Amino acid sequence: MAIMKYVIIGNGIASIGAIEGIRKVDTENEILVIGAEDSPAYGRPLISYLLAGKIGPERLALRPQEFYEKSNVSTKLGTTVEAIDTKAKTISTDKGETIEFENLLIATGGIPFTPPIPGAEGSDVYNFTNLAHAQTLISKAKEIKRAVVIGGGLIGLKAGESLFDRGVDVTILELSPRILSLAFDENAAALAGGRLAEVGLNVRCGVTAKEIQRDSDGNLKGVHLTDGDFLQTEVVVIAIGVVPNYSLAKDSGISVDRGIKVDDHMKTSADGVFAAGDVAQAKDLLFGDDRVIPIWTNAYNQGFCAGKNMAGTDIEFTGSLAMNSISFYGLPTISVGTVNPPEGDDSFEIATSLDEKKKSYRKLVFQNDHLVGYVLVGDIDMAGMYTAFVKFQMAVPEDAKKQMMAGEPDVLMWPDDFFKDTWNPGHVEQD
Repeated sequence: MAIMKYVIIGNGIASIGAIEGIRKVDTENEILVIGAEDSPAYGRPLISYLLAGKIGPERLALRPQEFYEKSNVSTKLGTTVEAIDTKAKTISTDKGETIEFENLLIATGGIPFTPPIPGAEGSDVYNFTNLAHAQTLISKAKEIKRAVVIGGGLIGLKAGESLFDRGVDVTILELSPRILSLAFDENAAALAGGRLAEVGLNVRCGVTAKEIQRDSDGNLKGVHLTDGDFLQTEVVVIAIGVVPNYSLAKDSGISVDRGIKVDDHMKTSADGVFAAGDVAQAKDLLFGDDRVIPIWTNAYNQGFCAGKNMAGTDIEFTGSLAMNSISFYGLPTISVGTVNPPEGDDSFEIATSLDEKKKSYRKLVFQNDHLVGYVLVGDIDMAGMYTAFVKFQMAVPEDAKKQMMAGEPDVLMWPDDFFKDTWNPGHVEQD
């Protein structure tokens, strides 16, 4: 087999970003994508909508098949890369193939974190991050009455909501004192939790699974909780979160920390090897240090930047931004940036506005005359405006700050040079 100019390991949103980034620069050379799952690239956030019955399987694909044909992309699906030889610039697959590459992107994403819960090994315990588990749960939901979801973060809440929408009695367990503890504060979590309770979805905070009980035949019976309670259930979904799937890179001698370490061009420590998406530890937009921020938009942007650089362009990744958006049965929420600053740090200024009757909440976090994070619950109309202030790190003078605290951010508050730099047609890439 000839040397491939571009090889991508992983078949998710970061890979799509990379393909589109490469094709901005190089429209000729073939791209090879290797995916461990048999299915085409699909949107993981859409799995919950599939499980809830809101969309069909045909809506999952991120791009139509014609996209790959037009972009001169060949795929090897249902194929696992077992080793990378960074010196020889080759990869080996479980199909016995050895493929030479010029530029390699590792976009292997994250793998579910499963804590050591006794009884977790065995039937009827699922994660909620791949299509196969979702499809199994869809058929299971027809015959089961009860489910327990371990984890009250984004994945756990969406899993619980999806099963609940199919008529299953669901209890969500969250060890910390509130749901979405990283993205929310007490006020936001209370409003969201209240909405879930209204529709009949059970959320229990400050407690988690101590043991999953099975009978002598290994059949699931229920869950023993850390507070001494016992819940009967037919299905357990473990949705604590995901961790970067970096073992392939680590085994090949590529530098890793919490994820695969990359520079401002998404390059790893190995020549010609890049990383992007949930597996990459890349620059944080607000703090300038390197972090793993497993967010959909970050994965695409990292992939796009890596793709352009793989094709010979010299562009820097602007940085990842923590961002969550989720609706709880008609109650929309969004959280961006730093929403729970360290206690006792006087450099932060926090402004909040809570209306429990209207189920509306706004929290703005300022640092050194810049908006660095916010939470909106209920009324999220101004989310795009607040996000622009965070993302582009615009200075916020005192009078503008007061206007923002009143819930009235305005485009007229943006500095003049922002329009010159950002909206200059010369800076806009044409498709």
